[in-house]
Amino acid sequence: MNQQKLPNATAVLVLGIVSIVSCCCYGVPGLITGIIAIVLFNKDSKLYQQNPSLYSDYNNLNTGRILAIIGIVLSVLTIAYFIFCIAYFGMDALSNPELMQERLKDLQNR
Repeated sequence: MNQQKLPNATAVLVLGIVSIVSCCCYGVPGLITGIIAIVLFNKDSKLYQQNPSLYSDYNNLNTGRILAIIGIVLSVLTIAYFIFCIAYFGMDALSNPELMQERLKDLQNR
């Protein structure tokens, strides 16, 4: 029988890579692309489980899922870091470098 490719395997792989790369952009793009990759993975995984002998590129699909999970975790950590910085230093210190230096010196003197 002729094997065919899963419809979203390449998209899941690309979105997983993009989620890792874009996690440094304040975390939001990486989180969004990672979630989209997981949703597409679930859709194709169900399709593959119905008839595994019909499809050939399940490895790409699984690799994309792993990359998407890593991207989601890194994005959540990045978002948590930015929330911590805003809560600890304040939004005014993040936009004013002189005030940030002053608060960092105060932190060192404690």
